[in-house]
Amino acid sequence: MQPLNDIFLEKDFPQLLIGLNAPDDSAVYQIDEERAIISTMDFFPPVVDDPYDFGAIAAANALSDVYAMGGKPLMAINLAAFPDGLEMSILTDILRGGADTVKIAGAVIAGGHTVADKEPKYGLSITGEVHPQKIIRKGGAKIGDKLILTKALGTGVITTAIKREQASQEDSEAVIAGMKCLNRKASELAQAYNEAESKPVHAMTDITGYSLLGHGHEMAHLSLVDFQIYFERLKWYPGAFRYAEQDMIPGGLHRNREYFEQWVIMKEDLADWQDYLLYDPQTSGGLLMAVAPDSADSLLNDLIEAGEQAAIIGDVIAGEGILHII
Repeated sequence: MQPLNDIFLEKDFPQLLIGLNAPDDSAVYQIDEERAIISTMDFFPPVVDDPYDFGAIAAANALSDVYAMGGKPLMAINLAAFPDGLEMSILTDILRGGADTVKIAGAVIAGGHTVADKEPKYGLSITGEVHPQKIIRKGGAKIGDKLILTKALGTGVITTAIKREQASQEDSEAVIAGMKCLNRKASELAQAYNEAESKPVHAMTDITGYSLLGHGHEMAHLSLVDFQIYFERLKWYPGAFRYAEQDMIPGGLHRNREYFEQWVIMKEDLADWQDYLLYDPQTSGGLLMAVAPDSADSLLNDLIEAGEQAAIIGDVIAGEGILHII
């Protein structure tokens, strides 16, 4: 079978700025000199028990890919799967959570599609816009850049604990609030900084299902550099360490580790559960930015003032895609 990226060649579609031949967080299609359309979608089964919270988290997660490109969401289409026999009020609450989050983003729900399935699933297809010259790509990190992460980590192990009814109410509320939080402010700040002639935010991606190390590798690989990440600088949601020590491990974590560990040089004195946490699949995680060193502290302070749990977690060094955890 002929690969899709052999069928849809870039030379045949010059307005497709980002697609199959240039993997990134979203596809981007240029309309004119000042406008480009961003297109992305994501959906998944419930990660929390409350239907409204699930819908809000799924929407925030789908919107994040637009923010990762430095874009503005415009419109969303609901994608839902729902079992026969479940109360329709559950689906109503899921859709209401998604609609409220899309409204907060300044966008609008414009339609959708639902199919019958054995397990509920929900997400959205998002259309956004960005100036063609202001796209922030996943590749583009430069040697000497500082790595900023805008949210805490640990959603996978904590939501696993929630599913097993082992999570405390306080820990559950904290991680749900974090997952529902949009990456809008962080993305807008990155774009504001890039209004300067130097454009100090060189690369950006959002941390979701492939984990910090998976998405970090993608970013480093596409930038032809290595990342040096300091474990002690990482921020974690309350309870993440405790649940990891108790083996509340989601299945996706092991898949991430089996695939991405070939590009990771791990700190030798980490406990196994600490090692595992770095491969924890995130839902609606933060933005990972590669920022010029003379702008990193200022951007970090502005992110924190805006309410983000941001931290400088590492440095960009010479290499070709290896992550060094120290």
